Amino acid sequence: MLVLLLFLYAQERGRSAFADRGLPGHVELLIAVGALAACVVLAVALSALSWRATRFTVDDEAVRLHSGVIAKRQRVARLDRLQAVDVVQPLVARLLGFAELRVEVAGGAGSQVRLAYLREADAQRLRNLLLARSAGLDFEGDAAPEAPEQQVVEVPFGRVAGSVALSGATVTLVVLAVGVVVGVVTTQELGVAFGAAAPLIGVAGSVWTSLSRSANWRVATSPDGVRLRSGLLESRTQTVPPGRVQAVRLSQPLLWRAFGWWRVQVNVAGFAGEGEQSQDASTLLPVASVDEVRRVLSLVLPALHDDLHAPGLNAGLSVGQNSGQNWGLDEGLRGTSPDGGWLVAPRAARWVDPVSWRRRGALVTEHALLLRSGRLRRELDVVPHARTQSLAVEQGPLQRRLGLATLALHSTPGPVRPRAEHLTQEQAVALLDEQALRARTARAAAGPERWMEQAG
Repeated sequence: MLVLLLFLYAQERGRSAFADRGLPGHVELLIAVGALAACVVLAVALSALSWRATRFTVDDEAVRLHSGVIAKRQRVARLDRLQAVDVVQPLVARLLGFAELRVEVAGGAGSQVRLAYLREADAQRLRNLLLARSAGLDFEGDAAPEAPEQQVVEVPFGRVAGSVALSGATVTLVVLAVGVVVGVVTTQELGVAFGAAAPLIGVAGSVWTSLSRSANWRVATSPDGVRLRSGLLESRTQTVPPGRVQAVRLSQPLLWRAFGWWRVQVNVAGFAGEGEQSQDASTLLPVASVDEVRRVLSLVLPALHDDLHAPGLNAGLSVGQNSGQNWGLDEGLRGTSPDGGWLVAPRAARWVDPVSWRRRGALVTEHALLLRSGRLRRELDVVPHARTQSLAVEQGPLQRRLGLATLALHSTPGPVRPRAEHLTQEQAVALLDEQALRARTARAAAGPERWMEQAG
């Protein structure tokens, strides 16, 4: 349709490609429609051939995907490395009763196995089968039972709309729109509006995408993991098996602070490098209250239950009598560390981070390392000891002169990049040694990959 509209526009402007040949207008239109129809038929034919050439099998160890018409491809995804299973239904597929199954395995970019499109019931049955075999569950036949679920959190649509309205993208959209109106009024030229159309449409599309994908957000728990359901037009069901979350980030933009809202994102192996889909898959809660954050964190990181429900948490979340502000979620974990408190950035850090150096700090709890940062946009990173990949102490030239250093924790790729910035050299080295010891101890006590497998 876009090609046809462009052609008609060119004809109207007297710049038709066939003008010099003297062809009648209706012939030009027929040629354009025929070219468009040929492109559609070719695209449908190629899609049909690709679909016919796609085959998959599931056994006790892996899901195997065979695809390709000219260049053949074979993908093998080990079930013991399965990180999540998603059932996605775009609007058209949803109306026709089809669904796409996405299988995430540990392996970073390109590790995703996608089966599109299956009947919705077949996609659900295959999801149950993959999760059951990944868990090591014993059952008869090829039809695995669907694990029951219990809803834990449902995010109200009004809160989702409010969070999007207070987001940076919406603020940018409003500023652009006001600028266009002012420009048109002052210059009396409509060309200003046409020139700004592209960025306006882009930002508006981003706002709509955030609203549509965060709508109807629900979190439930089941024996096969944490289930996330969301979507206004596109329906998405994601299941994250137990123990797959590598790190968690709680973030609070400045405009959300008055409402006490937080966004929760996670690092899960296998979600890296998938662009926008990776960002969607990494979101655990798009906007949530502190109580909802606590409940969901207890699901994905059950070992942190005692830390999250420590007596100091309620005091840290209370409203300050003098300032009238919510002091922030991370303050509630103060005092749960064996050494009695946070490691905070020294005063020398103000020369390299004059805005937020007072809020930077690290706290070692029994089960995780917590890192806080940000004054305007508050952030709290939670890294379970058992999920620490590696550690490093980094020191730039200015830090070296000031006696500062940064502890970097290497997690799987994702939105969470844990760093304890601008500690003293002694603090950074001591924290590295402490965290390395706790990580080794926690990994030695970690459970099996097949979490429901019966002991022999």
